[in-house]
Amino acid sequence: MTTTGRTTTGTTTGTTMTTDPPEEGRRFRMPARVRIMAWVVLLMAAVLTLVNLVVWQTLETRVSERVDQALDQEMAEFEEFAAAGVDPRTGAGFTDLDNLFRVHLGRQYPDRNEIIFGHVDEVPDATVPTGRVRQGQEPLFDVSADPATLGAVLASPSGRGTVDTPEGELRWAKLRVGPPAGSDVPAGWFVVGYFVDADRADMHRFLRLLLLVSAAGLVLAGSAAWWVAGRILAPVRLVRQTAAQITEEDLTRRIDVTGNDDIAALAEQFNAMLDRLEEAFSTQRRFVDDASHELRTPITIVRGHLELMGDDPEERREVVRLVTDELDRMARIVEDLLLLAKAQRPDFLHCDEVSLAELTSDIDAKVRALGDRDWRLDEVGEGTVRLDPQRVTQAVVQLASNAVRHSGPGDTIVLGSALTERDGRRTALLWVRDFGPGIAPEDRERIFDRFARAGSARGDRPGAGLGLAIVRAIAEAHHGTVRLDSAVGRGSTFTLVLPVDERSTGPWDAS
Repeated sequence: MTTTGRTTTGTTTGTTMTTDPPEEGRRFRMPARVRIMAWVVLLMAAVLTLVNLVVWQTLETRVSERVDQALDQEMAEFEEFAAAGVDPRTGAGFTDLDNLFRVHLGRQYPDRNEIIFGHVDEVPDATVPTGRVRQGQEPLFDVSADPATLGAVLASPSGRGTVDTPEGELRWAKLRVGPPAGSDVPAGWFVVGYFVDADRADMHRFLRLLLLVSAAGLVLAGSAAWWVAGRILAPVRLVRQTAAQITEEDLTRRIDVTGNDDIAALAEQFNAMLDRLEEAFSTQRRFVDDASHELRTPITIVRGHLELMGDDPEERREVVRLVTDELDRMARIVEDLLLLAKAQRPDFLHCDEVSLAELTSDIDAKVRALGDRDWRLDEVGEGTVRLDPQRVTQAVVQLASNAVRHSGPGDTIVLGSALTERDGRRTALLWVRDFGPGIAPEDRERIFDRFARAGSARGDRPGAGLGLAIVRAIAEAHHGTVRLDSAVGRGSTFTLVLPVDERSTGPWDAS
């Protein structure tokens, strides 16, 4: 028992177990559907990341601007109040900073996130109150009552800054305030603070919501990309599955084409390729079948004569003559079969612009050597046509050869050509007419098949039955046909009908 891979043989049961080795060198291939979905998700993720960053930066800028605006507003209101220097309750001027701060702060209603306070420098033996003066509303964190935080704010050389507090970042602004004119009371500081994290909390809640929506959108986009890619790539997957199921024995499978996009065009081209492959394989099979069928008889004859050949010189010469004759017939059959096979190839025709009259005259001169017949030229078409002159000559000579085989010495055979025009399309006609026994109605279609032979009043004539098949192949290569008019006892007329309008005569034109 021969197996591939590792083989383990049991010693008691006598059975053989086979395990296949793992496939090596196989490259991992990511499905196109996965790649499309991955690229869509990646692109969406990049766009959503950019959107979130832009939104975050925009909101952060707005929070910062709002805080700066609030600080500037409080500072401007205090500067305006201090510049006036008059207590609105009494109309008298302020004599110390503690009273100035208290009156101003009593008129303010800061936001929940703001803190406003004043601080009078503490000096020994001061005759006026010193220390902090805070707003009436309770702030989130009383910076003025925390020595460490207050010291950091008042000791900073800058007029603005930030400091960390238990309630988060505090952005502050301070203003040095001197004593009223003409007094020797201590100076002080006016401080405005804003707890930024409180505003940022709203921004962060919005950003979390935006991230959640972005993630959901990313999942939906990935799902939609997976579904759409599956719909778009379904014909491609069908093409791959169909290609995997196609074998030389079964080329009949086709893909159902729906839509009019590029994928549908791919499916159409794939079906067209299968049509060509099926035709090519069919042609190959016909060639093999026809060759094996037709060559079997001459091979049997040659073998039989060689096996029975004796030592007599005369007998040997006769056997050699018979064998040579059969070999020549086999060669002609093979050549004709090869010609029919080549009729499906792109280089079968080599078309050119030729004069129909000259072509007809050349053919007439060639066919007269085929036999002792009364050759006549019926009509000659005038004009220039585009076709393959050698193939057309071969077809007409074949028709003339058939006419010779179905007629006797001195019988009349007529050749002719014409150029017709109908509905703006020109057609070249070349015909061969004989006055022999004619063709029975039941044989008129069959005689154009390979190896078909029609009966006649003169008996069956020798030949492989490939001549008319070759004529039809040449006509169809020009996108034309072969027309037969015949009556039993009155002869037959074979006519090549070839359209000659197109610059190219079809898919077989290789000029």
